[in-house]
Amino acid sequence: MNEKLAQILKEARHNPDLKQKLIETKSAKDPMAAFCEVATEAGYEMTVGELFEIGEEYASNLLKSCNGGAVYPIDDWGDWYEDFFAALK
Repeated sequence: MNEKLAQILKEARHNPDLKQKLIETKSAKDPMAAFCEVATEAGYEMTVGELFEIGEEYASNLLKSCNGGAVYPIDDWGDWYEDFFAALK
C-alpha cells in the first residue's frame, strides 16, 4: 500500500465518519471514482488513474523477486484495494 493510502487508512481508523464514507464507496456505481472523491474531500487528492497506477505497481511487484519471480499472476493473491478495506475493518 502506498504512503497516501496508508495515511487515509490511519485517519479513517480514527474518524468514524470518514471510515463509513469509504466503506460506502464499495457499493457505488463506480467504486474507484467514489473512493477518490471521498479521499479528496478528506484532504488526500487522488485520481482514478493514480489508483490504477498503485494497482499496477502492486501487481508488478508481486511478480518480482531476486530469483526472477513468477511467470504468471497467481489468482488468489489479494490486491491493494481489497487489502485497504480489510485493514480498515
